Amino acid sequence: MHLKETKGLLSSANGMNISRGCIHGCIYCDARSRCYDMQHDFEDVEIKINAPRLLEDALKRKRKKCMIGTGAMSDPYIPLPQNLANIRACLEIIGKYDCGLAIQTKSNLILRDLDLLEKIHEKAKCVVEMTLTTCDEDLCKILEPHVCTTKERFEVLKILRDKGIQTIVWLCPLLPFINDTAENLRGLLRCCVEAKVYGIIFFSIGLTLREGDREYFYQKLDEHFPGLKQRYQKKYGNSYQVISDNDHELSKMFYDVCAKHNIVCNNDELFKYMHEFEDKKPPVQPDLFGDGV
Repeated sequence: MHLKETKGLLSSANGMNISRGCIHGCIYCDARSRCYDMQHDFEDVEIKINAPRLLEDALKRKRKKCMIGTGAMSDPYIPLPQNLANIRACLEIIGKYDCGLAIQTKSNLILRDLDLLEKIHEKAKCVVEMTLTTCDEDLCKILEPHVCTTKERFEVLKILRDKGIQTIVWLCPLLPFINDTAENLRGLLRCCVEAKVYGIIFFSIGLTLREGDREYFYQKLDEHFPGLKQRYQKKYGNSYQVISDNDHELSKMFYDVCAKHNIVCNNDELFKYMHEFEDKKPPVQPDLFGDGV
């Protein structure tokens, strides 16, 4: 871990990442890809120590309230004290300026800040996005070894449901020959239905592999699934998109379940929802009688 003073924080679309790199150890993580030009080891997490000040400076200048997004490239709940302090400070600032929040994580550490999520939810839109990949707890510890398991994430979704905070699940990746089964998808969808998630982001049954990400993924296949790397190489070569042979069958199951339970599954609609600000504060009522009456 190392600290860095950064010059900017919010993107033009009001997204932010308060750190770069991760220690969750997910074997498929696209953020490892060389195209992102990370200048340090991926596990040597870079924490933007001045992120709260930059966020407040940016929100002070905003003419309109907006949604703030975080977690797209780096999980906001990497379990390092400086990082956890940073995300809590940023959530306090988002609440202070009555902005909305769309936050993506795999970690149940988000419950540590449930009080702040509720405060944001009272005045604006608060959306928590949670990644789910497998119902098999032992497999989860291989695919995502240093973060809470699916069972614990499911508990987070149910707690947020009971608080009235909307949730969206990222149902990906489902890895060919590993977790791309009807049994696994059915179990994940049962979790989503029970937790009453607002929507599910879903692309296809498969994953993406780029330079940097591919090498790490294959290293972990050799470590945990001997012989599977060669199977991937023979079938997919150096393809960016790696699509399961079960894609058609499982995608149909996915869309049928979402339709039956009124779960939003149109990605464009979900991304639009996460970017659109909603003000829940009641309008100020004019004093019809004047002061002193």
